[in-house]
Amino acid sequence: MKPLSPAAFGAALSRAAFGAAISLSLGVSLPALAEPLPQGDPASLGFSAERLAAIDAKLQEHIEAGDMPGASILIARHGKIVHTAVLGQVRPEGPEMGRDAIFRIYSMTKPITSVAALMLVEQGKLDIGDPVSKHLPEYAQMKVATGYGPKGEPTLEPAKRQMTVQDLLRHTSGLTYGFFGQGPAREAYLKARAGDSARTNRENAQDLAALPLEHQPGETWEYSRATDVLGAVIEVVAGKPLGEVFEEMIFAPLGMEDTMFAVDDPALHDRIAEPYPAYSKIGPYGMADPRIKVAFESGGGGLHSTLDDYSRFAQMLLNGGELDGARLLSPQTVAWMTADHLGDRIEPGKYYLPGAGYGFGLGVAVRTSDGISPDMGRKGEYRWGGAAGTAWWNDPMNDLQVVFMIQSRPKGSEMRPWLKSMVYGAMTDEQPTN
Repeated sequence: MKPLSPAAFGAALSRAAFGAAISLSLGVSLPALAEPLPQGDPASLGFSAERLAAIDAKLQEHIEAGDMPGASILIARHGKIVHTAVLGQVRPEGPEMGRDAIFRIYSMTKPITSVAALMLVEQGKLDIGDPVSKHLPEYAQMKVATGYGPKGEPTLEPAKRQMTVQDLLRHTSGLTYGFFGQGPAREAYLKARAGDSARTNRENAQDLAALPLEHQPGETWEYSRATDVLGAVIEVVAGKPLGEVFEEMIFAPLGMEDTMFAVDDPALHDRIAEPYPAYSKIGPYGMADPRIKVAFESGGGGLHSTLDDYSRFAQMLLNGGELDGARLLSPQTVAWMTADHLGDRIEPGKYYLPGAGYGFGLGVAVRTSDGISPDMGRKGEYRWGGAAGTAWWNDPMNDLQVVFMIQSRPKGSEMRPWLKSMVYGAMTDEQPTN
């Protein structure tokens, strides 16, 4: 039976009712709303309660220092919650932080977009070896910026090959972002207002195709708007807006009731986490207002979510693509997604965000060695974070997931190394008995 579309139900249909309708159309049982993972006993799961409490104390120190109004963290192992802490306030001068607080997750959207693309791959509707131009024809003849001309204009050369969907997934497309670093392509992005929120995914993808690339496709890892373009590819292949794709394929099956592009329901506004003004800039821009629905459903950074919602997504991947009877991906696809897709043929680039000891898979950084990285962790870990301070990692070797939510830029990035050290420092047994 063909899955139902939200448009068939009318704008007044609630997301809960939509989930029930999807359940009926697919003939499967879907979780009702966002149920937290089951609570476990820290000691039996290989953790020291005393050392877990030290993590909360450290976070509280940062809250009292004015780094952020509040913080949330969830640690789970073997599918059970080891530790959850909800500290401080949801916003400056606001009420206490709630476990259901809604955060701007920015680039933690990227793994979700990547999963949607891989679900289409499993359905035989998309091949990541395809040139992007198969789905977005404007990408057939791209030019690469090589420097500046006599009047300061970019000098260009033709792309040696077309970018592929795999390039979009692993950030080797040649695309870039305009809000950090220098160079003619980045300056062109800023001048053209690449990623304009008033324009749709498809329109923004068309705008990007008219701008020069930063690198030759397939040669350099460059953090970029590639996942936004991937979102446009998904829309073309699926034949519907990205938000509807996510709702039908990921959010409803996983019970992620509070994950969405726009938090435009006034009943949810009190739950939106906010930063202190001093830490509210993302590059030259202020943080987006979740309350305002915009045309651009950014596959690279547009979602908002909660601690428990994202932990359900993380656990689905850690389980090999399945959670509570809802299978999104096969274990083989998850293994493929979380393998290193860079190897030794692709240059890390000047702004290699994964860092030493990490490669990059299909939408996630992938740890390739127990050592090398200055951050604690184990080989096989995969992760990504968000510009407003959120972070997540899965560690398959230890069957561990960690979701961390704050709204504070750049304090979130500064906290991640010691947070990892303290989480691993709280572990007492690598292979505990369940």
